[in-house]
Amino acid sequence: MNILQEFDTITAIATPIGTGGVGVIRISGDKSFDIIENIFTKKNLAPGRIAHGWIVDGNKKIDEVIVLPFKAPNSYTGEDVIEIHCHGGINVVRNILDLVLKNGARTAERGEFTKRAFLNKKMDLSQAEAVADLIHAKTRNFAKQSAKNLSGVLGEKIKEIRTDIFNVLSKIIAGIDFPEDVVEPEYPYIISEFEKSINKIEKILAGAKSSDILRQGVKIAIVGRPNVGKSSLFNTLLNVERAIVTDIAGTTRDVLKENLDWDIAITLIDTAGIRESKEVGKVEEIGIEYSKQSAEEADLVLFMYDIAAGMTDEDKTIHDLIKDKKHLVIANKIDLLPQGVPSDSGILISTKTGAGIEELKNKIKEIVYNFSPDEMEFVTNKRQQDCLEKCRENLILTLNAAKNGELQDLISIDLKSALLYLDEITGEVITDEILNNIFDHFCIGK
Repeated sequence: MNILQEFDTITAIATPIGTGGVGVIRISGDKSFDIIENIFTKKNLAPGRIAHGWIVDGNKKIDEVIVLPFKAPNSYTGEDVIEIHCHGGINVVRNILDLVLKNGARTAERGEFTKRAFLNKKMDLSQAEAVADLIHAKTRNFAKQSAKNLSGVLGEKIKEIRTDIFNVLSKIIAGIDFPEDVVEPEYPYIISEFEKSINKIEKILAGAKSSDILRQGVKIAIVGRPNVGKSSLFNTLLNVERAIVTDIAGTTRDVLKENLDWDIAITLIDTAGIRESKEVGKVEEIGIEYSKQSAEEADLVLFMYDIAAGMTDEDKTIHDLIKDKKHLVIANKIDLLPQGVPSDSGILISTKTGAGIEELKNKIKEIVYNFSPDEMEFVTNKRQQDCLEKCRENLILTLNAAKNGELQDLISIDLKSALLYLDEITGEVITDEILNNIFDHFCIGK
């Protein structure tokens, strides 16, 4: 985006494109009130008061709408903002959008509304990133965590750590610049403060893996030879008949994927039965290769075999393919067996009767995540984690220097670097490249 465009009046459809009860067109910028004055039947809109009327193009009525006017700085972007709430048909919102564009606005770029909110100090960068997380959340738990970040909990924690470091730096610089009036802080004090800050950062980073799992989810692939019940288990875990189930070997010839919300996002993958046979056709052969690839890429593999038939050589060959992966051994069809199933047979289930399914679900959850999403204070993303890691590295350098009694003006250099990395998280210090990369992942209407 060039500088001249940066604060033009922008507009975009803020609701999903398609049929719906309501569609929203958002306008932001200096011309917002002039534009609505030209196309709305009600005049002299009062900020903060809802207005009802018609959007018109000259004498032609376009739609009956509700208009929400916001005057700067009391708006999402910090600028003059107009929201037009119209009927949700795709052609209705497009007609109104075209009319707004014709009257002096331009189409917003990805994330430009939230970018303006950040640039106008309506939110810090961690809150802006939380907006995207909230929109794209795959689970209810991640949506809740994103809302926490949007409320500013992460930004406040970063500011707390920054203040602690800045206070030490201020005392060091005061002692260096005014040696006759200010005594340099004592090393035990510096060491104690650095250790406190490092501990706070490490506490946040300790939740990095949990944050990544909550954000990205996990892939779980069901593998095994044909007719061991993979598709039946797939359907049972989904609680819907998604995969075709028959007694014919090779029925599943492609990889099926569905999403589950088990506190975290689960991508469940049903794979084609892996077998070596001259009867395997070209399509099934491709499916088998996809199955092997899916198993390789999965975070957890559910290796399944038919306990009524016993562990065959073919089963053992397949197990050898995934034995180095994180996996569970599942013995299906226990309903076909008499009493006395060996305890080392794996997790015993019957997709036909439902026996053992709850135990399997609990075991899967225990393996893929061992934290309570509700107890997490906040989530972090890779960019924030990298900044925290670099801040921590610089603080460790300053800590070691303080322990060795090095000159405090040298200590202050690494301390300033540590502060810069914290400022990157909240956006106090940020490059255009990083900024554009963040907002390019937003939708256009946000």
